[in-house]
Amino acid sequence: MKTVIVGGVAAGASTGARLRRLDESAEIVVLERGRFVSFANCGLPYHIGGAIPERDSLLLQTPESLARSLALDVRTGHEVLRIDREAKEVEVRDHDTGRTYRESYDTLVLCPGADPIRPPIPGADDPRVDVLRDVEDMDRIMAHLELGASRATVVGGSYIGLELAEALRSRGLETTVVERTDQLMPWLDHEMTRILHHHVRSHDVDVRLSTSADAIRSGKKSTFAVDLSDGTTLEPDVLVLAVGARPNVELARAAGLEIGPRGGIVVDAHMRTSAPGILAAGDAVETMHLVTGEPVLSMLAGPANRQGRIAADTIAGHDSAYRGTQGTAVVKVFDMTVGGTGLTENQLRAAGIPYRKVYAHPSGHAAYYPGTAPLFMKVLFDPAEGRLLGAQVLGWDGVDKRIDVLAVAQRAGMSVYDLEHLELSYAPPYGSAKDPVNMVGFLAANLLRGDIHLWYPEEFPECAERALILDARTQAEYEAWHIPGAVLIPYTELRERLSEIPRDRPVYTYCRSGFRSYIAYCVLRQGGWETAFLSGGTMTYHGFHKTPLTTGAAGMPVVTHAEDVLAQLPGALTAV
Repeated sequence: MKTVIVGGVAAGASTGARLRRLDESAEIVVLERGRFVSFANCGLPYHIGGAIPERDSLLLQTPESLARSLALDVRTGHEVLRIDREAKEVEVRDHDTGRTYRESYDTLVLCPGADPIRPPIPGADDPRVDVLRDVEDMDRIMAHLELGASRATVVGGSYIGLELAEALRSRGLETTVVERTDQLMPWLDHEMTRILHHHVRSHDVDVRLSTSADAIRSGKKSTFAVDLSDGTTLEPDVLVLAVGARPNVELARAAGLEIGPRGGIVVDAHMRTSAPGILAAGDAVETMHLVTGEPVLSMLAGPANRQGRIAADTIAGHDSAYRGTQGTAVVKVFDMTVGGTGLTENQLRAAGIPYRKVYAHPSGHAAYYPGTAPLFMKVLFDPAEGRLLGAQVLGWDGVDKRIDVLAVAQRAGMSVYDLEHLELSYAPPYGSAKDPVNMVGFLAANLLRGDIHLWYPEEFPECAERALILDARTQAEYEAWHIPGAVLIPYTELRERLSEIPRDRPVYTYCRSGFRSYIAYCVLRQGGWETAFLSGGTMTYHGFHKTPLTTGAAGMPVVTHAEDVLAQLPGALTAV
């Protein structure tokens, strides 16, 4: 049996390697239009920035090494032009010789990946404008940087865009990130990104939100002049478009394969396409989302590798099936880490799926052990059974650990009640006796049981018309900033000052992270008051509200804006 694989990176290389392990007699041909196979494309920005100094470290395999170890016939620079389904052949062009030939197959696996998007604006097709998808793109960017570049612009503020911004800043370039939406990392809920915005700007990156590139021209004093939608013009020496990628499906479409609503190749759980004898895997395919059951494009390395493995199992006659996509992701942004899994609140709302949510800000590890910081955690769950629907975590330490635990819990069908009972590793440098995952489980389970009642930042200021807003922090914190109209009674004084609390309306308490206001809530509720405490405290509140902050007791501006409060976090890492 002869299998031809179109594409030799994540999904394609995984298909070939797995199939060889299952069938020593199989004839396996891998046709890759680029010059490299099985390279670490997720590591490309880190070589640009210098964190990975050796370029060859990114080249995990070569055609020669795959031939020696797995007896794969790997041909780089060979582009498949057409599929002849009746003849079971593909038409191939060898870019080195210009020769066109036909290659027969018994089974065909399409792993063509995705192509970087160049937005339809004047100048975007200028060959000097960079994208970053493969080793050749990386080499081109490096060559442009070595021409004495001092200013760079990155269009796009998601994974690749921010990784590139960090890489360019590490090389000393003045760097601007242009993002057309009103937030960085648009795959997160908006309120979770405000601390990220501040963090990126604190590393001297000029962040332009709600701004798009309208035209790209040749510059007079620099390589480019980039006209922006806000009326300004940037003049970078290096310009990189990082606005996303689209699945490369033209070959499949021309062959009559079914293309799904998201623009990817339709496959079943065994990675079989609509055409007999043709399978597909990786960035070009649509799979079912774990939560919604609807088709999605994932374009992540983990799913691509698993799909390639399943495609090989299917060819070899093994009963193997893909179990859906979660979208679990993590990214380093300077000193912070950003992670997510499952659906966001925006996605749940758009899908019409009922949900509840909690925010929490525990430390990444024991607060008394040096080097930790508050985590920014958001967990979304089903209101009936507490089944996990999604989670987002940002912070300085321990983010990847918590996202991975939450991703496994969601994949296993666990509920927030199960999170309460997870037995997770603990030592002061790594965690706490009550791990942050346990903590969000306690909060969420208590909410569903009716043991606690929460109010949320987006309810303000409307909630102030029906409830007393009670600040449970200290006098100094209150003077530095407080929610407008809030009354201060520190939680340690509340029991002695209950006579000051009216009973004719609800009392909404708040503090910095939620703990002190929870204590105040317990005192009030057990005293007969109708009450709730602010989920996530002011650390979450500042993600929703951008109003100027109040001045201190002497009339001097202690902090002038919410960003100033967030700016204190890295300098007071253990002050939870």
